[in-house]
Amino acid sequence: MSPAEEKALLEETRRFTAEDRGRSLRETAVTFLALGAATALAAFGPRWPLRALGTLLEALLIVRAFVLYHDVLHGALHRGQRVLRALYHAYGVWVLNPPSVWRQTHNYHHTHTAKIVGSHVGSFPMLTPALYQRLTPAQRWLYGAARHPLNVLFGYVTIFLLGMCASSFLRAPRKNWDSGVALVAHFAGVGLTAWLFGWGVALSAYVVPLALACAVGGYLFYAQHNVPGVYVAPREAWSYAGAALRSSSYLRSGPVFRWFSGNIGYHHVHHLNPGIPFYRLPEVMDALPALQDPPVTSLSPRDVIACFRLKLWDPDAGRMVGFPSTQS
Repeated sequence: MSPAEEKALLEETRRFTAEDRGRSLRETAVTFLALGAATALAAFGPRWPLRALGTLLEALLIVRAFVLYHDVLHGALHRGQRVLRALYHAYGVWVLNPPSVWRQTHNYHHTHTAKIVGSHVGSFPMLTPALYQRLTPAQRWLYGAARHPLNVLFGYVTIFLLGMCASSFLRAPRKNWDSGVALVAHFAGVGLTAWLFGWGVALSAYVVPLALACAVGGYLFYAQHNVPGVYVAPREAWSYAGAALRSSSYLRSGPVFRWFSGNIGYHHVHHLNPGIPFYRLPEVMDALPALQDPPVTSLSPRDVIACFRLKLWDPDAGRMVGFPSTQS
């Protein structure tokens, strides 16, 4: 796609950034009412199977609410509505994604997607085989750990508590003061819930659903740019639209998961124009032919395993590959 064609495509997407304020308000109300009901079921359900169901639903609704929060920070949702935006900012602190560090890392990620140098900021690190070979053994271990499935599975601790909150606060406490607030609020919330209702409730309605949501969210973020078929352009040939179309994926799923994930599987559309409200992303993909052939993945075990096997971008092969055979 030529620069002129990319510019024209970006212009075409602008008409889809119009927000339906009534629908945005309904989506927010339904999401948080459902989240409250699921939390109550997880905490006080009369039987453990109902509490387990509540925990699972709460986790999925945390993911959905986070996608809406993500849209708020992009300016795609609740534009100019200060009270709602403030409530979403508080929600970001509660789910260990404080607004200050999220904006810094995520905005950088959007403008540097699929660039080898600097791609680790706000995303999973990506190196070529040649660059990987130059790392020290300790650096290779850290690189492998960052892309390991266990890092995603236990992302509640590794990605969010340590990465998004503790690390950012220690790095720049004045700039990232809300990261410190998130840590204090989280542990105080867990302790207060345990004191008032017992550790069973603290786990079933607070810690476990958030940990599950972090794992689901971590994997969705991983699979958005680490799937078979993605293309990483050389720096001199890199373009914003090209990175959206060729280096960002479409996660094919059914209507139920699309609802819980706030259509974030239409990630190539979102990357092309993050000002599009989440509920309009399917409409954009259907309307614009240029968006209908992205790298595709799904939540099938085969596709999940295929994504996790990808470790390095091989510019000679023109695809992502695993570690060299001598490495784990």
